[in-house]
Amino acid sequence: MKVEFAPINIPLKRRIQTVAVLQWIFSFLLLAEFCCGFFVILILGNFWFLAVLYLLWLYFDWETPCTGGRRSQWVRSWTVWKYFREYFPIHLIKTSDLNPNHNYLLGFHPHGVLVAGAFGNFCTGPSFKNLFPGLTPYLHIMPIWFGCPFFREYIMSAGMVSASKESVSYVLNNEGGGHASIIVIGGAEESLNAHPGSLTLNILKRKGFIKMALKHGAHLVPVFSFGENELFKQVANPKGSWLRNVQEKLQKIMGFALPLFHARGVFQYSFGLIPYRQPIHTVVGSPIPVKRNLNPTTEEIEQLHALYLQKLRKLFEEHKGNYGIPEHKSLIF
Repeated sequence: MKVEFAPINIPLKRRIQTVAVLQWIFSFLLLAEFCCGFFVILILGNFWFLAVLYLLWLYFDWETPCTGGRRSQWVRSWTVWKYFREYFPIHLIKTSDLNPNHNYLLGFHPHGVLVAGAFGNFCTGPSFKNLFPGLTPYLHIMPIWFGCPFFREYIMSAGMVSASKESVSYVLNNEGGGHASIIVIGGAEESLNAHPGSLTLNILKRKGFIKMALKHGAHLVPVFSFGENELFKQVANPKGSWLRNVQEKLQKIMGFALPLFHARGVFQYSFGLIPYRQPIHTVVGSPIPVKRNLNPTTEEIEQLHALYLQKLRKLFEEHKGNYGIPEHKSLIF
């Protein structure tokens, strides 16, 4: 394989952007393991008492990821996130006002490999606050990550909370409104479909978010992130292949998927784990009004789910031409 090296005269700003994304990749793929290893070292070393103190803290703080988390505006405003967003770049596009007197459940599509658009738009920077004043975003992620010592504090500081039912209920139960739950509907399973050009969404059987919206009277908002699947290349894993079967079995056992992806490196463009410089445009659709229904029937859930799919498809069709999607291509549910 011929290696394509980056030019020497690349502007310093672009170098800084690459380092910022490298930091994000490290945080996403290795920081949890690093934190767990550090915790073990504390236990086995001379500073075991620090580990005991942290365990005590963990005992009293265990429910925090399910009760709104503990965000830090300082962490969310780090300069490194500015360069991270500029690398791709990442944009948030508003199509309609969201009244801060209501609570909202935003369905984010597609998952992509590492959900860069969701993190960049809802956990960093001022874009969401400026476009939707009065709303506080909560990005829900798999509960397993909040079991990692120290790492849990870091992700909570960015505004991430658990994706458990209790956590979503807590966010959407805010009586005064002003809360926005962001849920990546396709989940980890959808990351296995994250190939460039793919428009396949794992959503037909995902109806739990519809039930939650009904129970809390939270308005539903479809969100489509154009460019999310273009950031990495993934080893071919079509449905029915041995690789896909292994990945799906591991996903069921561990709770998260293991897509075999690659892109570019720090100093060359031929291989590595740094995402490609592909723009991400996260388009927030119009809200679907939802009346509170504590005991929705299966039929009511099905009807709202069908309406959501209709609005999501409409959002995609109205904006696909702006972001390089051919006219003949449509979403696959």
